[in-house]
Amino acid sequence: QVQLVESGGGLVQAGGSLRLSCAASGRTFTAYSMGWFRQAPGKERGLVAAISWNGGSTYYADSVKDRFTISRDNAKNMVYLQIDSLKFEDTAVYFCAASYGRILTMTSSLNPNYWGQGTQVTVSS
Repeated sequence: QVQLVESGGGLVQAGGSLRLSCAASGRTFTAYSMGWFRQAPGKERGLVAAISWNGGSTYYADSVKDRFTISRDNAKNMVYLQIDSLKFEDTAVYFCAASYGRILTMTSSLNPNYWGQGTQVTVSS
């Protein structure tokens, strides 16, 4: 079992920055690729970023490339999502997720083994 707890969400003005954090506990953290999904009201949950167990490979959705940066600190069992140049359309609940194995498992199945409870990001114009 892996427990994921997100933090760092909030209300931010467009153009601003935010860093989301995800604390993981439980089974061996490095056995998992990690990702961030988001779900806006009335829309499906979608993957925005993912990172391999050692940080060597990353994935970004086209809509967030050059603005989002995913990273992980395996010594602290933490995953981060740096969000810059926030746009109104970034408003969503952001979920941390863990998939056992390679990053391709996360990006191809879009069905992680574990989910966090989510953190709300609201961008004001």
